[in-house]
Amino acid sequence: MIRASGLTVRRGTKVLLEDADFIINPGERVGIVGKNGAGKTTLFALMQGRLDADAGTLDMPAGWRLASVEQEISALERPAREFVIDGDTHLRGLQHERAQTSDENGHRIAELESALIEADAWSAPSRAEQLLAGLGFEPAQWMRPVGSFSGGWRMRLALARALMAPSELLLLDEPTNHLDLDAMLWLERWLSAYQGTVMLISHDTEFLDAVARGVLHFDHGKLERYRGGYSDFLTQRAERIRQTRLAWDRQTREAARLQSFIDRFKAKATKAKQAQSRVKALARMEALAPLHTESGIDIRIPEPPSMPDPLLTLEKVVTGYADAQGGAPRKVLTGLDLMVRGGSRIGVLGVNGAGKSTLIKTLAGEIAPLSGTRLASRGLQIGYFAQHQLDMLDLDATPLQHLMRIAPQVREQELRNYLGGFGFGGEAASGSVAPMSGGEKARLALALIVWQKPNLLLLDEPSNHLDVDTREALATALAEFPGSVLLVSHDRHLLRTTVDSFWIVADGRVQEFDGDLEDYREWLAARGASARSQARADARAQAAVASPDGENKPGKPNAAIPSADAGGTPDRKQQRRLEAEARQRQAALRKPIDAKLKRIDADMDRSRTRLASLDARIADTDLYSDERRSERLQILAEHGELSKRMAELEEQWLELQMALEEIAQTNTSE
Repeated sequence: MIRASGLTVRRGTKVLLEDADFIINPGERVGIVGKNGAGKTTLFALMQGRLDADAGTLDMPAGWRLASVEQEISALERPAREFVIDGDTHLRGLQHERAQTSDENGHRIAELESALIEADAWSAPSRAEQLLAGLGFEPAQWMRPVGSFSGGWRMRLALARALMAPSELLLLDEPTNHLDLDAMLWLERWLSAYQGTVMLISHDTEFLDAVARGVLHFDHGKLERYRGGYSDFLTQRAERIRQTRLAWDRQTREAARLQSFIDRFKAKATKAKQAQSRVKALARMEALAPLHTESGIDIRIPEPPSMPDPLLTLEKVVTGYADAQGGAPRKVLTGLDLMVRGGSRIGVLGVNGAGKSTLIKTLAGEIAPLSGTRLASRGLQIGYFAQHQLDMLDLDATPLQHLMRIAPQVREQELRNYLGGFGFGGEAASGSVAPMSGGEKARLALALIVWQKPNLLLLDEPSNHLDVDTREALATALAEFPGSVLLVSHDRHLLRTTVDSFWIVADGRVQEFDGDLEDYREWLAARGASARSQARADARAQAAVASPDGENKPGKPNAAIPSADAGGTPDRKQQRRLEAEARQRQAALRKPIDAKLKRIDADMDRSRTRLASLDARIADTDLYSDERRSERLQILAEHGELSKRMAELEEQWLELQMALEEIAQTNTSE
């Protein structure tokens, strides 16, 4: 187990942890929550041995292997799949030694080959590809250089690399920041089947609810342990705050009563002994302090002065990006006929790369349509938060200076009051942006955007980097905002509490989605199953392709059959007989293989249907309650066995296809 005792950590004059104790048992899944800057990432650094505690101990099992997501990626020329496999350093070490070992050293080669089998060396490429596919990488991307991907996709590669590493302890620091909803749901399922211990830092409350079975809360330099997921943590903490408040009130009243007795009777000789007893009781009384839930964040989005209806319309729009070399533009979305009504609240769904950001940029007027018409109503005022919004801040300026630049006529005190609602009160409003965390910069960017009193908010992943308190404040502000909202986000809680309807971006189109997030989850599952079926169909088609010269088709023997007798006259009767014999031989050889293929196909279809049913049950968050533990373990065990069975069936299927191809090639060469 992991055990902390009297753990104290300081950074400069700031105390992050003071005399903290906690225990984490093997196999637990623990969420780490707290404000930005509370010390969550520092705790991970302590566990990785990158930092030392100022006092106390942090003991971890000596034999445990630890895996975490690297923040710096240097192997930019490495193919993505190989980069992921590199996460298994033990396997790579064995492979390197095997390559360097001389063939003359047969004993060592035998040892290495045995070790490679134990390390699942032969399945490593397929395991890496499964991780890449689950995190949203297309097969065509698997062998692309790491450096060819954007920063967000590189972080996905780093996550896949961490999941590839054999480990007993997995440390994940905001793993969902760069994931779309599809990849996030896949990660939830992957973690539910992981056999080791998981410690997870996340501000995504629904992800924490789905994964965590315990919560460690950073609370004023202490670490408090709670059972269950994030929702359970909120309930238990609220009750703890209530009980602590009652105890504090009782203690305050009792202390006041003791002090009153002391003040009244300490000068009287007859009461001196009793008064002295009250003095000692008051001194022994443990000082309690009420727990607070303050966040310091109270985001208020000003009401827009006007609300045209409709606000914005796209008619027959094709959007994308012009070619820098003057070539044909790259079309991303086509046939857009969309209308944003006054007061509408729309969530934009779709996998990463589908074109969600391109849609938002087109609506915002950041990029012009390649064709079609964008119609903006008179009085339209857009507030646009882009994913790169933080890069546009002046690092040398202060929050107050940023706001003064867009509101030069407004009194400074009014600007300070406004910034205070976004958590920039007092000295924070006058400090430079440079040392701010990502969450603080995101808050400032939002403050600058909503100051303009927009009637249409276009928000592209606004909650990235925000802590839980700020996310809640943003969700509340958006829910109360009377204007229109278009929101791209992977934060399901923010979507649920903010939007009323959805658009879905897929296959180069944008359509209204008649459903909620649960329906979208099912849509993703069905789409994934369809893609896998198509991939298998493509594999079958490739297996049935011609022999290497591309001429002879399986099932159509056209071997070098004599077409003429010795005198050069065609003997068609003999030719037909030989062709018939060839067909009979091929049919006899194919028959048992075709029968096996038919049985395997039926078995795969049954397994696929059962896996889809199990996936749906695994995705049900109610399954992770303590009462359903035995059911959950049974489902996960069955899912694992079925997945293994599917891999074996696919292997057998490919071997049989190769056998059919060999039969066809043998007949054509006779």
